[in-house]
Amino acid sequence: KVLPQLLDASTLKREVVEGVDVMVVRELTGDVYFGTPKGIDVVDGQRVGYNNMIYSESEIDRIARVAGDVASKRGSKLCSVDKANVLDVSQLWREVVTDVITKDFPGVELSHMYVDNAAMQLIRWPKQFDTIVCGNIFGDILSDEASMLVGSLGMLPSASIGESGPGVFEPCHGSAPDIAGEDKANPLAMILSAAMMLQYDLDRPEEAKMLEDAVEAVLDQKLRTPDIKQDNDGCKLVGCKEMGEAVASVIMAMEEIKV
Repeated sequence: KVLPQLLDASTLKREVVEGVDVMVVRELTGDVYFGTPKGIDVVDGQRVGYNNMIYSESEIDRIARVAGDVASKRGSKLCSVDKANVLDVSQLWREVVTDVITKDFPGVELSHMYVDNAAMQLIRWPKQFDTIVCGNIFGDILSDEASMLVGSLGMLPSASIGESGPGVFEPCHGSAPDIAGEDKANPLAMILSAAMMLQYDLDRPEEAKMLEDAVEAVLDQKLRTPDIKQDNDGCKLVGCKEMGEAVASVIMAMEEIKV
């Protein structure tokens, strides 16, 4: 979601990113990253590396249902991304996704898009997307590309959700070991990940909205971590600790008003 306070942090034009709110649903346990056989062998005197892009019908069915559920809670628009014009595995993907969504999520508008076109469309006109579902490798690439719509990976929450039990909610950017201990990391993606947990895992939309509003409030206070600070933007450069404390202060003030 592109926040109005950070429109100028994106490398794209304001009119392109304003109002963008995209959810990427990425399958995490299959595809070319985990398919077998895989390895590096010697064939005809030279090394050959290979991986196997593979999905079972049940794996596709599972992620399609997650995406259908997410889309139904948002704008009821779902775009399935594949490469069905070239890959057999994508042809199966498209068939299963179509079957699941049309039968079990009739209120969700389903479309399909080839991954190369989707990569271009995310930059050309991202507002056309609401919820995107894709396999592991395509989702890996597109989710990182989508991060620059909001200006920084430090603003991007994510979730790993299974069929049952609690999900794992964490920033899309990982642990950032290159800046460990320097008080430079942006904590807002972690806070927004907690908001996503409240919204999608715990069914606590009011509390989710409170966290999202608190993040916007500190941005309105013109506080910025290094990854979202722009030259001559009139904002104060702060570290991870100060930004987190500012969000906590806003939430405490909200609680006092509620009481």
